[in-house]
Amino acid sequence: MKGRSIILDHINGREAAALMVDGQLDDIHIASDAPAPGTIYRAIADRPVKGQGGMFLKTPDGNAFLRQIKGMAPGDELLVQVTGYSEDGKAIPVTHRVLFKSRYVIVTPNAPGINVSRAIRDDERREEILAVVHDTVEDVPHGIILRSSCEHAGDEDISEDLLSMLTLADQVLNDTGAGAETLTEGDGPHLLAWRDWVEPADVVTDEGSFENHGVLDALEALESPRTDLSGGAFAYVEPTRALVAVDVNTGNDTSMSAGIKANFALAKALPRALRVRGLGGQIVLDLAPMPKKDRRGFESALKAALRADGIETNFVGWTPLGHVELQRKRARIPLSELLK
Repeated sequence: MKGRSIILDHINGREAAALMVDGQLDDIHIASDAPAPGTIYRAIADRPVKGQGGMFLKTPDGNAFLRQIKGMAPGDELLVQVTGYSEDGKAIPVTHRVLFKSRYVIVTPNAPGINVSRAIRDDERREEILAVVHDTVEDVPHGIILRSSCEHAGDEDISEDLLSMLTLADQVLNDTGAGAETLTEGDGPHLLAWRDWVEPADVVTDEGSFENHGVLDALEALESPRTDLSGGAFAYVEPTRALVAVDVNTGNDTSMSAGIKANFALAKALPRALRVRGLGGQIVLDLAPMPKKDRRGFESALKAALRADGIETNFVGWTPLGHVELQRKRARIPLSELLK
């Protein structure tokens, strides 16, 4: 089945959205009981953490942890935004740099200026998008980022989205309440699909569409750690308590170039393999045998694939044993936990 499809449905009573590309599951969002990234709290400073330069905060959903605090004392109130998911028993990760993100715009309080995504290279279109902003609002105290999705969007859609985000920002920033409170919740799976999966796609909303469009079969296949790569190679992607281990195998190919082919195939496939499984944290790649002279090319290919993925992942480096270490933001809850 060729093409892109966005499937909106429910699984185990939870709202869910799946992105299918050419018959393969490319991304999946499933609602959880944890506070979603993007949630904004009025939080209460609780106690500092010596040596880490951070502070534990009180929120309606439990303890949160804020790094790099200055001039803050226990009892102070501040706005913070959830940035990801915490490991079991750990505090919710938050930042004091709140953003208001939608399909076409991102509003950035305390960072004034209007910026158009660099992905939009057509100068004429960039000027048209800026004109939409200037025709819609004047003297905005917040910063505005026009996302790449604006390139092919209608002017009215951009204008409506901008006004909606500016209104939400003003409501949250001008809140006069007191005490720990949730001021706005992060987007659920269906809204995330609308916000982030912006390339042209068929949208399916019928009940039972996960089963009818192969999503359930794809999720069942993900119960196996095996990921097939091109050329008959394969990899095992297995989370442990400490890290995610990725083991690359060449399959039946015993040629001198088999390891290089398998590793470059892994570089291309790894972002999706981690994304659909909801895996993050420390990741270690046990690559197939490959000459050291090919490491730079592999590293470039992997970094390019990770940049296109959208989930922040840092290439840490090579170990003495020839393993590759990555650090990936915990932007998702592991799929295995959501499907229990």
